[in-house]
Amino acid sequence: MPSKPKTNLDTFPNPNPGRDYLIHMQIPEFTCLCPITGQPDFATITLDYVADRRCVELKSLKLYIWSYRNRGAFHEAVTNKVLDDLVRAIAPRFMRVKARFFVRGGIFTTVVAEHRKRAWKPVPLIALPLDEEASSTGD
Repeated sequence: MPSKPKTNLDTFPNPNPGRDYLIHMQIPEFTCLCPITGQPDFATITLDYVADRRCVELKSLKLYIWSYRNRGAFHEAVTNKVLDDLVRAIAPRFMRVKARFFVRGGIFTTVVAEHRKRAWKPVPLIALPLDEEASSTGD
């Protein structure tokens, strides 16, 4: 039976809840509709989070993202909605959703929304040399 889009997100227990570690995902095939013209908008969504007790399950995230394909949404609204839904599902220590929309009318739009758990303090970052993957993705 083929998969269908869905609006709920499945989760699983964080396998290392005692440690802050970054989970980084790139979703290059996000689509929604312009709420004014009905034309498709395309974006790459980058999701970075530090889990607390729960992590988001990848297939459910894929089906959740797919649910936007036929929905009208302004760039700012959809980015914040994705963040709100993910925070509600997994209550992370930190989460950033970055949506880089492709050009429309000669304008590229990037929207970044963040959540920080109250009283969470990130551990200081240790500077390491860039690895090949990081330098090839442009991040």
